Amino acid sequence: MTTSTFPFDTPNEPFTLAEDQRWSRYGEPGILTGPEPAPQWLITDDGAIETELGTLKSGKEADVDLLERTAGARTHLLAAKRYRSREHRDFHRDSVYTDGRRERRSRDQRAVTRGTRYGRAVQAGQWAGTEFSVLCDLAAAGAPVPYPVQLDGTEILMELVTDVTGDPAPRLAATRPDPELLAHYWDELRRAMRILASRQLAHGDLSPYNVLATGERLVVIDVPQVVDLVANPHGIEMLSRDCRTMCSWFTARGLGQDPDVLLAEMISFAW
Repeated sequence: MTTSTFPFDTPNEPFTLAEDQRWSRYGEPGILTGPEPAPQWLITDDGAIETELGTLKSGKEADVDLLERTAGARTHLLAAKRYRSREHRDFHRDSVYTDGRRERRSRDQRAVTRGTRYGRAVQAGQWAGTEFSVLCDLAAAGAPVPYPVQLDGTEILMELVTDVTGDPAPRLAATRPDPELLAHYWDELRRAMRILASRQLAHGDLSPYNVLATGERLVVIDVPQVVDLVANPHGIEMLSRDCRTMCSWFTARGLGQDPDVLLAEMISFAW
């Protein structure tokens, strides 16, 4: 346990953190925060406490844990995405996604190329940094993505997307929308893809498992592998795969869609 003086305590009554708690680092030097203005629900107070509530998802490259942030009587939930170093993860075909990306520091680029321990740490941070940067850009543009709260090393704190009951929203793959809602979801998906394409980006791994459904709203998640359509020689191929995957899902549920038509639409927004 950690003992410290909490801002809301009276003098001589130190606040003791439990083993599953920590002080929030929001706004501290070296911590990147999301686009302004921050949403009203977000607690940014000095002295806020974060409590671990368990794992939401365990993946190959990262785990997503549930975190509660509290300050006084205010509280909200966050999703904490924590990347592993490359030696502890298995991101399929890393180089296909990262073609065209360059480390700003030459030492970092050499370390990544050589596969040193330092390079593996840099690369883990690169995925987190890329996802946070993309989330910030897309959130500022009004894209349907979780609001990115902060980046601390290889940990991203972001908005927890919930359903109408307050539980974590289901993945699109787990839903069975009626025809009217299905058509609305298709329009939502195209809008999200157009925003990426207008920035000459493709998701790169878009599927019904990387889209959350909450009410009439879709939210795109898992964007660390976002592909630069200009710099990456595989860019159009990856965009085409995104189109085929999503069109197949909608077609199988009764809303027939042509992936070539969707691809042409996205390319028209990219150039």
